[in-house]
Amino acid sequence: MNAPRGRIFNLQRFSLHDGPGIRTTVFFKGCPLDCAWCHNPESRSPEVSGAAGREVSVDEVLSAAERDRPFYETSGGGVTFSGGEPLAQPEFLLACLLACRAEGLPTALDTCGFAPEGVLLAAAALSDVVLYDLKALDDRVHVQATGVSNVSILENLEALARSGASIWLRMPIVPTVNDGALDMVRAAALARDLPGVERVCLLPYHALGVDKALRLGQKPRFGPVASPSQETLDALAAPFREAGLAVQIGG
Repeated sequence: MNAPRGRIFNLQRFSLHDGPGIRTTVFFKGCPLDCAWCHNPESRSPEVSGAAGREVSVDEVLSAAERDRPFYETSGGGVTFSGGEPLAQPEFLLACLLACRAEGLPTALDTCGFAPEGVLLAAAALSDVVLYDLKALDDRVHVQATGVSNVSILENLEALARSGASIWLRMPIVPTVNDGALDMVRAAALARDLPGVERVCLLPYHALGVDKALRLGQKPRFGPVASPSQETLDALAAPFREAGLAVQIGG
């Protein structure tokens, strides 16, 4: 049987923002969400075009990761599979994770959680840490902001926590969308009661996606608005710290 090939839009070395340590981040093409503020609009379509994306093999991904192995060993880093949404290409993702595991390369899965539960749990079982993106707890807000309900996303998060996975819960902080104090109190209560949540990462909104959309000939659907201030981020982090959770800004 031929080894699966995958569609990516970037393979970024020396990344510091996609898990612990120095990372090699593989950004998959295609995403089932349509976040208004998306900072990677080139990732939305699953199709490869001249403007964004290429096909790669598992061996190509593994070769890039092997070149960075010395940096993993000194920093506690590894390979992160991000997107877009890596779970939207399950065969290629699982093949990459298995290949990394066979070579002793640490891995992280960065997912929005909108996928079949079985696919999520299979990929999580081969990942050292799961970076789980939670856009909004209010389902109405989630539908308006991303185009899909968060019901299955929250159910998958609970299933992931029960599976014994190590979880970093990542929340974009988007002004006027999900940056209310009550949003953070609800999220802190959820995270506190989930086993396996090692930390919460608050990801401040930035307008990078606006410029990218314009370069791609797309009409930006959100912003630009000012990024939240450090004072605001510290206040939003407080409920998580009060719940005994490790919190970081970014990451």
